[in-house]
Amino acid sequence: MAGWHIEGDYMETCNCSFVCPCITSNLAATPTEGDCKAAIAMRIKKGEKDGVDLGGVTFILLLHSPGAMGDGNMKVGLIVDENASDPQAAAIAEIATGAAGGPMEALAPLVGEVAGMERRPISFKSDGNTYAVEAGELVDQAIEAAITALPTGGPMMLENVPHPVNSTLALARATKSKFHAFGIEWDDSTGTRNGHFAPFSWAA
Repeated sequence: MAGWHIEGDYMETCNCSFVCPCITSNLAATPTEGDCKAAIAMRIKKGEKDGVDLGGVTFILLLHSPGAMGDGNMKVGLIVDENASDPQAAAIAEIATGAAGGPMEALAPLVGEVAGMERRPISFKSDGNTYAVEAGELVDQAIEAAITALPTGGPMMLENVPHPVNSTLALARATKSKFHAFGIEWDDSTGTRNGHFAPFSWAA
């Protein structure tokens, strides 16, 4: 297996109430709505696979777990920026599904269905403590960091957690969370749902 590496920025929202019990229970807890719907958005700043430059490519992994995530039988679908070339999209598909190894390979045994890939224009914006991502009509999500009252300021953090993107995640509230793809439907703007963000660095 040829080596590859990507790094950049990540954000996500899910349908769980803040704070999501899935991560804090090592994926053993039942999600607050009974099932889990999440959109993991990743903007690659630099990286490559098999000689294909992946810098500037953005993708979203949309997932649904019918119960506790650790029980498996998850459905996942991939959305890749329509500006990515076909070789770039193919490389992202191998990375995002775990077929190329790396962090997502550990999640693969929990996936019961890979629902395919869609191409849409993806907008990924951030000012450090707020993030907003849109992918055509399929995903529209935004988060605001949960800011600590400590004098140091900055977002509250979860550390040493079992998440494929990063073991340290900033806590955030979803100000908007809309999914409409691969049979996964969710629409919430109450500000009570869960979100996270972090830098990421993946390799295999």
